[in-house]
Amino acid sequence: MTALERFSGLIKDRQHWVLIALLVVLHLTLLAGVGTVVGLMCWLVDVGLFMLWQPFIQTERRLDAGALLSILLLLAGGAWSFGWWLLILWVVLLASLLGGRVLLLGHRPTRIFYLLAFAYLLAVLLIWLVPRIVPGTASMGPAFDRPFAWAASLIFVVMLLMPRPRELHLPSGGMVDFFYSLFIFLLISVLVLGSLAFMLLQQSPYIEAVFKTLVSMAAMLLLMAWAWDPRPGFSGIGVFLSKYLLTIGLPFETWLQQLMDCAERESDPDRFIYASCKRMLGLPWVAGGAWSPASGGEAGSGSFGQESNIRHEFSNQPLVFTLYTRHKMSPALVWHFQMLVKLINEYYSAKQRARELQQMSYQRAVHETGARLTHDVKNLLQSLNNLCFMAQAPGDVDGERLNLLLQQQLPQITQRLQRALEKLQVPQPASGGVAGGGGFAGVGGLVFANVWWDALRQRYAHDNIVFDPVVFDKAACLPAALYDSVADNLLQNALFKQQHEGDLGVRVAIASDAAMLSVSDSGSAVREDVAGDLLRSPVTSEHGLGIGLFHAARQAEGYGYTLRLARNVVGQVCFELSREGRAIAEAGKSAI
Repeated sequence: MTALERFSGLIKDRQHWVLIALLVVLHLTLLAGVGTVVGLMCWLVDVGLFMLWQPFIQTERRLDAGALLSILLLLAGGAWSFGWWLLILWVVLLASLLGGRVLLLGHRPTRIFYLLAFAYLLAVLLIWLVPRIVPGTASMGPAFDRPFAWAASLIFVVMLLMPRPRELHLPSGGMVDFFYSLFIFLLISVLVLGSLAFMLLQQSPYIEAVFKTLVSMAAMLLLMAWAWDPRPGFSGIGVFLSKYLLTIGLPFETWLQQLMDCAERESDPDRFIYASCKRMLGLPWVAGGAWSPASGGEAGSGSFGQESNIRHEFSNQPLVFTLYTRHKMSPALVWHFQMLVKLINEYYSAKQRARELQQMSYQRAVHETGARLTHDVKNLLQSLNNLCFMAQAPGDVDGERLNLLLQQQLPQITQRLQRALEKLQVPQPASGGVAGGGGFAGVGGLVFANVWWDALRQRYAHDNIVFDPVVFDKAACLPAALYDSVADNLLQNALFKQQHEGDLGVRVAIASDAAMLSVSDSGSAVREDVAGDLLRSPVTSEHGLGIGLFHAARQAEGYGYTLRLARNVVGQVCFELSREGRAIAEAGKSAI
């Protein structure tokens, strides 16, 4: 660590000592007077102590030649104009800086320490300095120079004996609120000038003039405090000032409405950014701007308008905005644009998420369509395997029966392949239609229940499946696409389960009006952890009761049906497809 760094650390840790030394040297300057060389030298030392104490520039900072020259010129000007008016200005400056710091401290001993220093400076101003610039001494009243000189020494002793204040450790060594300091500077200036005005205009004694000025200032501050928030049913100055600060120079409401219009018109995030930023060119001080993705972002980049020497960067996610203005913006305007840029980022993120959701929905639709087609093709392949098995069975001499079965099954397989192909080419929600003339209808159409039931029995005639006898109503119709998909899924799962669990019974039943289809088996029950999500989402199971049933349930919802696990106990596992309402039956009656 260098000597400069050690000295800087010592000054930072001993700020209260520097302040006490500053006040003591100032007191010596006052005692020496402005007409002596000792007084001038003490003031120059006081300026040096102030540079070590001031909270604006870091103590360890190295000053370049330009800064040193500026300080020398200021010191030369101060030495040339050294007098009571300069000391008044110097004391007012110190008092305003101390007052701006006191209002930000919460530690009571520290506040008392700085309040003592502030009280000393205010007493110096009113008791020692101001009386020396008043022309004539008749109206000065009794002199307090000697008592004040001894009382100030007591103030310094008390400050030395107080515990070490808690400093605000910032890079600059402290903190001063500029507006508080400016407010205190103006109050002290009004106090000094008001006292002089009362003395010169009303010929009042000095103490009386100070008292009148204090009473006048207190009355004005009380009136302003009441007008700030009067609370008798109407707003005060505070509301108007807040509204002024929020809307000064910036038509916020108009630009916000334009931003909302752009958000409604443009769905693409990049076009929305360009359109909304281009609207900023209507503001008189905006020359142009640019945006780029933040660190790790995937957003695009672009620009609008023209560049200028004055730029402001707004670092938000997912975009970083750079705004070029014709004039330097005030902090209120910078805050406004910070809020507007944040709104743009929020809209941009929302539109990006909407686009991603749209793409995910498209991918999900493609995935679901492919999954349904996979199961349709699997079921068709099973039907073809059954036909091939019958055709290749040894000793089968019943050619007419085989030809009749092929004539009945091949058109059905052809139509089911056609439906699968149309689903792949034009994916659309399943919907019921009305078949005319009997037999199988087009894609998604209705067929007579007895025709569909006979075809299902023929497809699974050589499997160990029991079909309950049923007498259909004459008007009973059902959607072939839905019933084929659900029945094939349920029966294939049941046959797969039959192969793994041995000889168990599989039973298929249908209502006379075709409003309900059930497939049951006498095997083991579906596990509870699987049954909870079964038919609601794809599940993992050793028996294949997963994605096929999930898509079958979704397809049933599209037709106005419900596929559910009606019973789930050992020996009685039953899936049931039932119709919601009688809309399909009424449509079938109208078709017949």
